[in-house]
Amino acid sequence: MVQFINAKEDLVTEAIDGVLAASGGALSRLDGYPHIKVVFRSNWDKSKVALVSGGGSGHEPAHAGFVGEGMLTAAVCGEVFASPSVEAVLAGILAVTGDPGCLLIVKNYTGDRLNFGLAAERARALGRKVEMVVVDDDIALPDLPQPRGVAGTLFVHKIAGALAEDGADLATVTQAAKDVIGKVASIGMSLDTCTIPGSSKENRIGAGKAELGLGIHGEPGVEQVDFSTAMSAMTTVVDKLRTYSSGDAVAIVNNLGSTTPLEMSVLTHALTASGLVKQIIGPAPLMTSLDMHGFSVSIMDATSAEYDALAKPVSMSAWPGMAEVVEPLVVGLPDGLTPIEPIPSKNEKTRAVIEKVADLLISAEGKLNALDAKSGDGDTGSTLATAARALKSSLDRMPLADLTQLFPALGNELSQTMGGSSGVILAIYFNAAGDASANGASVQKALSDGLDRVSQVGGASIGDRTMIDALSPALDALPNGIASAAKAARAGADSTAAIHRAKAGRAAYVPEENLRGHNDPGAEAVALLFGALAKEMVD
Repeated sequence: MVQFINAKEDLVTEAIDGVLAASGGALSRLDGYPHIKVVFRSNWDKSKVALVSGGGSGHEPAHAGFVGEGMLTAAVCGEVFASPSVEAVLAGILAVTGDPGCLLIVKNYTGDRLNFGLAAERARALGRKVEMVVVDDDIALPDLPQPRGVAGTLFVHKIAGALAEDGADLATVTQAAKDVIGKVASIGMSLDTCTIPGSSKENRIGAGKAELGLGIHGEPGVEQVDFSTAMSAMTTVVDKLRTYSSGDAVAIVNNLGSTTPLEMSVLTHALTASGLVKQIIGPAPLMTSLDMHGFSVSIMDATSAEYDALAKPVSMSAWPGMAEVVEPLVVGLPDGLTPIEPIPSKNEKTRAVIEKVADLLISAEGKLNALDAKSGDGDTGSTLATAARALKSSLDRMPLADLTQLFPALGNELSQTMGGSSGVILAIYFNAAGDASANGASVQKALSDGLDRVSQVGGASIGDRTMIDALSPALDALPNGIASAAKAARAGADSTAAIHRAKAGRAAYVPEENLRGHNDPGAEAVALLFGALAKEMVD
């Protein structure tokens, strides 16, 4: 997999320097590259208990992203997924530890325990007051004698950091950290593994599967489960966490790396619907696993003092803050937005034509999507089919016997049910046709006036490779009969395959080679419609 890196051996040091360069001077580092990579607070004066954490890189923004007032004093960074050395950890301790002492917050991995533990011993031998806590919040493997430390570590950073910032002594901060560790539980799920720079991606998780409980270094989880929806995935995770909470938990919703913000919001909705949590931190990338397409949830039942510590604002942009879970606030639509409902009326012939058109669009969904994939994002068929289904279901309340009302009613319906630019274009089209019809225009003239309005507003005309290339000649030929209109629409749609440079619509942003030899999907839809209507008239 291609990645935005320079030399692999410079990846971590360059990344750290990028963080420092964008920190506005709030962060500094020790002059120990490449072996000693320590980020610490620039304004630190050693008058309070120092908090030092760290570990392998690849979990950004953890840990350097949480260095600042109210959280960590320093972060000791190793190479990707590799613990920092004893010397690096010792350098971090010595750089920030004053008389009040230092607390090391370590995730439960062998390398981290050994290197941080030995560094603590050496610092004590040099006269520093150092305590160490080990976070083991991962519940994926319940029988494991040494559970891993994962994103629940951030609860410790925040609560211990708030106490230290307020001037609590080392014993108090250490005990608070131990109290938090004793009640934090975390578990993650992913649809894919991560890509370690310079290595081939491991394709361990098959199609249609998700891995439950995999580690933040890509270690295999407890099991692979069938994946269907975000709700089912979150339900699986919540079921594992329920026994660790009374139902009044604070949750950290963590993006493991490449899960999109849209997906994370859907997962958050699923979590809040479970009733397990009352306060939430995130969703956000907090302790990632490079580019892993997954998420994790960490929970704890907090005391009032711990709530207060978690709620204290900090300046680090990586920390999203804590918010109360609330029911979505829904406000009624403003007056004047909802169109006046027309008076329903019946006309079986008109209804049959609309149903025929709707059925054709639904049946052509796959074909139009495939055609749109050549010049767009492959959703034209789905957009039209969705609107067609909604239109069929609304016919009982349509003014089918009065075209002056039907045209704008169609426009209003499509503007609400058809996404993207298509809904807007057709709303303009049918509303303009309705205006013309109300002024006495014939059907053909009303439809032509609607097309003129679309051209004025949208800026497209014949030859620009849009639906107009089929619709305009079809309407011009309509006085000669539907068969002539269908023939003209087909010729117009087919002509778009030879138009290699679109001048309007989404295809205008697509390279010419992608368009060559393919009809415009909007024009093709128009040709299909007129063709079906002509066949219906003949039959």
